[in-house]
Amino acid sequence: MILDPILALLRPAPAAKPLPTDQIDPAYRKLRRQVFAGIFIGYAAYYLVRKNLALAIPDILEEHPEHTKAMVGSALTGLSVAYGFSKFLMGSVSDRSNARYFLPLGLWLSCLIMAICGLVKEIYASLFVLFILQTLNGWAQGMGWPPCGKTMVHWFSLRERGLTVSVWNVAHNVGGALVANLALLGVTLFHDWGAKFYFNAMIAAGMGLLACYWLRDTPQSCGLPPVEEYKNDYPPDYSADRERILSFREIFFGYVLNNPYLWALAVANAFVYFVRYGVVDWIPTYLQTAKGFSFKDSSLGWALYEYAAIPGTIACGWISDRVFRGRRAPATLLFMALTLVAVLVYWLNQRGPLWIDYAALIAIGFLIYGPIMIIGLHALDLAPKKAAGTAAGFTGLFGYVFGSATAGAGVGWIADRWDWHGVFLTMVVCCLLTMVFSALTLGHQVHSQAKPEH
Repeated sequence: MILDPILALLRPAPAAKPLPTDQIDPAYRKLRRQVFAGIFIGYAAYYLVRKNLALAIPDILEEHPEHTKAMVGSALTGLSVAYGFSKFLMGSVSDRSNARYFLPLGLWLSCLIMAICGLVKEIYASLFVLFILQTLNGWAQGMGWPPCGKTMVHWFSLRERGLTVSVWNVAHNVGGALVANLALLGVTLFHDWGAKFYFNAMIAAGMGLLACYWLRDTPQSCGLPPVEEYKNDYPPDYSADRERILSFREIFFGYVLNNPYLWALAVANAFVYFVRYGVVDWIPTYLQTAKGFSFKDSSLGWALYEYAAIPGTIACGWISDRVFRGRRAPATLLFMALTLVAVLVYWLNQRGPLWIDYAALIAIGFLIYGPIMIIGLHALDLAPKKAAGTAAGFTGLFGYVFGSATAGAGVGWIADRWDWHGVFLTMVVCCLLTMVFSALTLGHQVHSQAKPEH
């Protein structure tokens, strides 16, 4: 069959011949830097071809005045729903696949779809076609997070995972900020709003090649011991059996669906994602249509929002490790309370100057991504590494299907009926509910231990 070579590449890489003892440490150090660079640039590239439609909504509405914001926003909903289910289901596939090829495959599929969206503008006459393309893009996008999570839990131990995940997590802020910058550059170069799609796709495809070159599957596939042995950092229930590839039944029913902490995190994730995407997806539309600013102005606001998340995410991870000593929920509660204040400022500056909108977007961006990262990290902590992609995908399912999806058509629907006041009031409620459900996980704390001497 024509797909046989692709399926062969996607199978987990077999264990290689063990390296000599004196080569283990230098090889581990080199490959850890290399695979981290691979998942960082690879996941940043995913964001260059994810929410491009949000940047193009004003252009689409101008060319097709028969469409409403809610109608076009429904395509964002399709993307988010597909992404949520894909992140969960493809997470279980990723746990049983080779991350080196799984991650770039999804990225290249997404690039192809975005290129079509930019080059074939006739699709915007049919919202059904637009919906289908964005839904397909959402499914391809779901192949990004799981192999990254799998890579981190295989190459980095529990004690170093908080900082590792928080630094990696800023990859999607780098990509999320660059999507607007590159879109503006593409429009300037090609004098075509379709470049918001195809120019970004070209850049992302090249980044996928780099990710494929740098990534490796597991330490064992490179002749190295498990990271728990290398770092002498073991979960309390660790055994050699944890290195075994798990069946789908073991993953779903043994470690994911019966975990009450994961359910609480999943519901919290839905509300925090509504706030995240309720703000960022609608920055161009809100600032351009409700406040009269230009695309250049809204692009800068988008970029400021994403760039501010870089120090904020790392700060949140550091606080959860150092201040709260591995307890993830208190950091979420602190950052969400401050996010609520920033959302209120953004809301109340209805006729105020642009710099206040920028300041509010910077504050929201700095604060909101920390809880998003913490929820994903907490999910990784709650499951063995052979089920890590599925555990994180489970929280992502709720985040995108019930959070981001609602922020697509839902925000447009609310704005059409109750103006932007209704939108901001909904986001305030979601901030509060994120805090409530995060508080239900206060009883869980990360533990690790050295292997006892015998």
